[in-house]
Amino acid sequence: MSSAKITFQPAANRPYRLPPPLSGARHTAVWFSLGLLCLVSASFISLDLQWSAFFSAQAVGGMGRFIGEFYPPDLSPAFTSKLLYASIETLAMSALGTLLAAIAGLALALPASRMHTSDAAWLRTPTRLLLNALRSIPELVWAALLLISAGLGPFAGTLALACHTSGVLGRLYAEAIENAPPGPAYALRTQGLGGARVFLYATLPQILPQIISYTLYRWENNIRAAAVLGVVGAGGLGQLLAFHMGLFQMAKTASILGAMVLLVVLVDALSYGLRRMMTR
Repeated sequence: MSSAKITFQPAANRPYRLPPPLSGARHTAVWFSLGLLCLVSASFISLDLQWSAFFSAQAVGGMGRFIGEFYPPDLSPAFTSKLLYASIETLAMSALGTLLAAIAGLALALPASRMHTSDAAWLRTPTRLLLNALRSIPELVWAALLLISAGLGPFAGTLALACHTSGVLGRLYAEAIENAPPGPAYALRTQGLGGARVFLYATLPQILPQIISYTLYRWENNIRAAAVLGVVGAGGLGQLLAFHMGLFQMAKTASILGAMVLLVVLVDALSYGLRRMMTR
């Protein structure tokens, strides 16, 4: 049996591209690490961090006495019912705020993305600037601003979550649309279908798992944010926490903190289960 020698010839007019030198990548990593170390060192130097006072015997003793005041938590039926209502309010704020943000984010993601290479996408830049503005303002600041117009209560908190999360989800949705495989959409466009039908029948089915995953992840974050928004009067567990902490009722404060932790754990477990179901 004779063996033939196989040779590979380079394609015509296709120059070889050598990989970047390893030494250059190492130098870049070294300089980046040194710059990061300098920034961290400058942060420690510029901030007045009194570590000796923080770990002194007096500070440790005061922290121990403060933590001891949290025990035992208040689990009386009257307060537990109030705690349950506040937890449901916080959960409703996060769910409704995330739903509104998902709708608004998808509506803004369409003009903020370029569907194909020949798409002019005139609204891409101004829409992305709007998304940047929405997510650059934290939820707590949005709540403080909306309390003036919407008043105290969960409505302002829900709108605050929706405004900030719209900017986050809109950017994530737009990136998912632009990174979707172009083959199915191109096949439908060659058949004369319009942009809306191409998006519904080609692009959306491909990015739908990503959209659901992003939305569930932001719902987890909004649970934590909704618990904090009540501190400025936006309802829910945060408002209950601010009230009882202001009165130094540490037993009730311990119960509220426990409810916050339990609520976040339950929502995280639910979101994790839903994501696992989608990936099967």
